[in-house]
Amino acid sequence: MAVLQMQRISICALKKNRKAILEKLQAMGVMEINHILEDDEDFHRMDTANARISFDKAASSADKALDILQEYAPKKQSMFSALEGKDLVEQEVYEQIIRDKERLLKTASKIQALDREQAEEKAEILKLENTIEGLNPWLNLDAPMNYGGTAHTVMLPGTMPGGTTMEQVYDLVAEQAPEVDGVEVHEISVEQDSTYLAVFCLRKDAEKVEEALRSGGFAKPAQICGDVPAQAVEAMKEEISAHYAKIEQIRSDVAGLASERENLQLLADYYRVRSEKYAVLGELPQSDRTFVISGYVPKKCVADVERALKDKYDCVIDVEELKEDEEAPVLLKNNAFASGAESVLTAFGLPGKGEIDPTSIMAVFYVFLFGMMLSDAAYGAIVSIACGVLLLKFPRMSESMKKAFQLFFWCGLSTLFWGILFGGYFGDAINVISRVFFGHEVGIKPLWFAPLDDPMKLLVFSMLFGVIHLFTGLGIKGYMCLRDKKYMDFLCDVVLWYALLIGLLIMLIPSELFASIAQMTIVFPPFVNTLGKVLAIVGAVGIVLMSGRSNKNFALRLALGAYDLYNVSGWLSDVLSYSRLLALGLATGVIASVINQMGSMAGKSVLGAILFIVVFIFGHIFNLAINLLGAYVHTNRLQFVEFFGKFYEGGGREFNPFKANTKYADVKEETKL
Repeated sequence: MAVLQMQRISICALKKNRKAILEKLQAMGVMEINHILEDDEDFHRMDTANARISFDKAASSADKALDILQEYAPKKQSMFSALEGKDLVEQEVYEQIIRDKERLLKTASKIQALDREQAEEKAEILKLENTIEGLNPWLNLDAPMNYGGTAHTVMLPGTMPGGTTMEQVYDLVAEQAPEVDGVEVHEISVEQDSTYLAVFCLRKDAEKVEEALRSGGFAKPAQICGDVPAQAVEAMKEEISAHYAKIEQIRSDVAGLASERENLQLLADYYRVRSEKYAVLGELPQSDRTFVISGYVPKKCVADVERALKDKYDCVIDVEELKEDEEAPVLLKNNAFASGAESVLTAFGLPGKGEIDPTSIMAVFYVFLFGMMLSDAAYGAIVSIACGVLLLKFPRMSESMKKAFQLFFWCGLSTLFWGILFGGYFGDAINVISRVFFGHEVGIKPLWFAPLDDPMKLLVFSMLFGVIHLFTGLGIKGYMCLRDKKYMDFLCDVVLWYALLIGLLIMLIPSELFASIAQMTIVFPPFVNTLGKVLAIVGAVGIVLMSGRSNKNFALRLALGAYDLYNVSGWLSDVLSYSRLLALGLATGVIASVINQMGSMAGKSVLGAILFIVVFIFGHIFNLAINLLGAYVHTNRLQFVEFFGKFYEGGGREFNPFKANTKYADVKEETKL
């Protein structure tokens, strides 16, 4: 349970070593760059924008080539590929990629050029197909569509509205151009919306005939080909076949470059890392011969940084403690058990300045309460075993995913523990199976009690665990007050509240209200009852008098104190929130029991056994999934609202070290963090 202490480290070195030093710091990944030196007449910052643009362009080119390779020659991936994480490559392999980067960039460009060529081929195919579609109605025409006719005749190809007959065409010409003779109309094809015609007439009458036809909706074809339509279509089909053959050749050529996939991945990472390095390089204050780099380093890593740089480069390293008003980035360090819960904490907010890291304490309660909500031994075993197997099988999964599986591994063990205490093994599956299929009911008795048989007992213990959880949060607040030597705050904001709340609890437990809920009667000795009243009175009076102590106006102080005392209702609301432990615990058992009963409805038979197996598998998968989600959501809520509300604000900034942020692979380096 710790927020690693940060120190500011400033490095002044010769300008000729700046890139090598930056590469070393980037490889170590333990320093967050944060410059405090401003530009002046001696120090300035260089413009690295063009270099960064060049590197980003190269990385983007490699990424695009990889996307194309994945499209043309997909890399087979298992359903667990997302858990495999990034590959780990040797330094020698990475250095070979750097030496071969020009050839690989040409390969990436070639892959993109082939992809563009395929796109052009597809565009040509689409163009030809559209042309064929336009010519299909003219396939019965035995002459070219641009046929110029003879010395005295001309052909007018075109379309008329759908349903137009030859007689109507002749009548139209006779009506609109009665002086014209020798018109001959040929119907080429008929569609629902159009009638395709070839009209022959004397060349001298062509304009009059066309004008007459236009009055009836005549329109010339949008596409005119110089060949007979049927012959043109056949030629275009052959051309399409040639384009498809070209596409197949292109795909084969691209697939032949799939062997460069891993190399291109390393190339993209190389340029991405260089871009990040030049981004930092552009921020460095530099003089003609020297440069300065400053930032935050965890205290435990400072010696490693000094040793790595001083042994190889001429440089001056200054290490100093942070200033009082300086807010350092936050880096958490917890043991194997608690580190899984860091993702829960960061979802709320990292510790702010002066706050402690509550991850270890929170992890204990998180796992404890999660298991109580899910509360089925079989479900817990499944979750824990599944997470354990995945953690062992995929050791290189991302850090965030690894922490999530670690957390659920422990939550699964907690669920197994509570399931044994409550006697839940797929609900009452053992009882149902033995009774229905073997004629003699057997079962595993709970080590403690069965919640379905005694829900009020579970409610009481849920409230008890809630009180312990809340009191722990208040205790952490008290610890921080004592650590910061805020003794008055400790007395007024912690001790008085403890006195009030404990006093109220002592008064509540012997009451009839508690007895009706817990179904048990607890009687304290008279002096304990008196002690409870005294604590409650002292706490209430102290809160009224001292909560507004920062205000000099006595009346306003009392008003603020009374308002703060009203917060006791908030404590009651927080305690009642832990009834969700009862609700979700019962929900898991009730749904599981219903599933078992549904599966056994067909009785003892082959069909009944098959039905039971099917309902059992799908029903319990659903129950496990829905209650896992419920337990996760509500356990988070109990931490964020009830627990953190007593002492924690968050708002810290995450430590963001200068390191090699690769996308595809990690290179083996001596990383100290």
